[in-house]
Amino acid sequence: MNDLRIVFMGTPEFAVGILDTILKNNYNVVGVITAVDKPAGRGQQVKYSAVKEYALEKGLHLLQPTNLKDPMFVQELAALNANVQVVVAFRMLPEVVWRMPELGTFNLHASLLPNYRGAAPINWAIINGEKETGVTTFFIDDKIDTGAMILAKTTAIDPKENAGSLHDRLMALGCEAVVETLDQIQNGTVTTTLQTDTPDIKTAYKLNKENCKLDFTQSGLALYNQIRGLSPYPAAWCMVKDGEQEWNVKIYEASWEPETHNLAPGTWVTGKKEIKIAVNDGFLNLIRLQFPGKKQMAAFEILNGMKFSENCSAF
Repeated sequence: MNDLRIVFMGTPEFAVGILDTILKNNYNVVGVITAVDKPAGRGQQVKYSAVKEYALEKGLHLLQPTNLKDPMFVQELAALNANVQVVVAFRMLPEVVWRMPELGTFNLHASLLPNYRGAAPINWAIINGEKETGVTTFFIDDKIDTGAMILAKTTAIDPKENAGSLHDRLMALGCEAVVETLDQIQNGTVTTTLQTDTPDIKTAYKLNKENCKLDFTQSGLALYNQIRGLSPYPAAWCMVKDGEQEWNVKIYEASWEPETHNLAPGTWVTGKKEIKIAVNDGFLNLIRLQFPGKKQMAAFEILNGMKFSENCSAF
């Protein structure tokens, strides 16, 4: 039986639920490492990470290194005398950090490894139309998300689910996985499986403006999955042009209606209460969207305040 002294490393909301569960299971967290404070929003006010907010609320020992290789930070980390480190949605660790605890450093990743290594596994699983996903714990090594796997938990992806709801479900599943992993480490019963690379491994690329843009020459199903996979954040987007006016529009929710028609892809079609975009194999029925300078609205609310011509198109 190992008496665990845990250092937890994480930054966003996803990591908070895991840290909270570790504490509720009476594990001893001797320190928390999170990102440095950054200015955010229009006012550029300093914003704490979700993990920092939680750590302060619970009175946990907190470190916010700018450089993980900084000798002062490494010294402070060593002084905590942790024998295991838990990493959830943080950044790549230098070897001097991940090798430090005698029982290892393990990471929780929000995919079924080796698929969807990288920055945005929840989003890409939906964008690619996967039927299932899950979480994996693994011991960190010198590459990104490649270490020996400890355990995995699987869940089905609902065909109408978006990234926000899947995020919340995977956080709950991740809580179970991390506690079970800590139990195994404490009891000395850990067994690991090496990851095997195959040519068809899928990658969870970092999201950017380009891969969030909708291309209406794609199939309706692919576009529907892209919208789900990017909702509620950062949101799929497109340009909408009507005469001289042009808008950058975010689309948060849509449905796909297979249908045969002669309209060009991207044609913007409005009814009394609905907005549709023509695609090769049907229509995307826009349910929730956002025009610049306006809040997110239902399509019928947009139509109450805006009128579109027959020549309006999305691209």
